[in-house]
Amino acid sequence: MNRKSLLLTVMLILTSLTWAQNAPPQAPPPPPAKGAEHHHKMADMHKQHMEGMKADVDKMKASLDELKANVAKIGDPAEKARWQTNVDMWTVMVGHMEQMSKHMDEMGPGKGMMHHHGEMGGPATPPPTESKPQ
Repeated sequence: MNRKSLLLTVMLILTSLTWAQNAPPQAPPPPPAKGAEHHHKMADMHKQHMEGMKADVDKMKASLDELKANVAKIGDPAEKARWQTNVDMWTVMVGHMEQMSKHMDEMGPGKGMMHHHGEMGGPATPPPTESKPQ
């Protein structure tokens, strides 16, 4: 693959990632409902968010696989090293996104950062206390 094709591929990947970041914000969530209805709405929102995040991670993995395949075809050692650094960076980023997705999925709805910081309408969860040896 020549440089122009590789550059075009990378530009398309980065453009799609930029579009995803610049997507219009979603409407703010409705005010919290009471009891089971609130829990059900939170669970649905969590499920939708997790499905979207998993789809994004899958897209990123596919793009990274393409990038890896393209780097393998580069003959110039300096150019190959430059692109390999890019692949390494994206590998770390995709791995981080995947771990965050798994962590959020395991926590379930209402147990994430917003709950920890008290933004769900209740008091903030205090930080864990460490027992000090005496």
